[in-house]
Amino acid sequence: MKPAEASLPSDTEVLVKRSFDAPAKLVWRAYMEPDLMRRWCGSTPGWSMPVCEMDMRVGGQYQWRWRNDEDGMEFGFTGEVLEVTPHAKIVHTQIFDPGNMGIAMGGEPSIITVTFDEIDGITNVATAIKYASKADRDEAFATGMTDGMEMNYKRLDEVLNAEART
Repeated sequence: MKPAEASLPSDTEVLVKRSFDAPAKLVWRAYMEPDLMRRWCGSTPGWSMPVCEMDMRVGGQYQWRWRNDEDGMEFGFTGEVLEVTPHAKIVHTQIFDPGNMGIAMGGEPSIITVTFDEIDGITNVATAIKYASKADRDEAFATGMTDGMEMNYKRLDEVLNAEART
């Protein structure tokens, strides 16, 4: 699959699009099930994901935390699920938790909307991230977040392939 494409559709948004060679039902599971999410989203080299707690129902909460295996530095995200349309859409808030990294990014929650659109067995995923301000968006975008997302998406390709064979 082609690498993720990132754009800035407004002063407060980042849009990341990526396609996966798997049915939407399987890609959906990878976003909804903690064990699957940890396999792809927690696999950045040199990092682990010791916390991946998810109650992915409307009103449910989630907490994700990553740890640098070498120096023990940690950061994470927390939020609340706002909308769930099976195999099609997830909307949740997201608050950055700097852990012990010594960095701060906008304190206001972002709104994350992930859509899944399957065409001929290929699932197109669009992740729209709406920040509270342009400054928050620019600060997050400057971290190289989309490069990290693509590293995880490459791992998701592998996880989806393995899951499809089981």
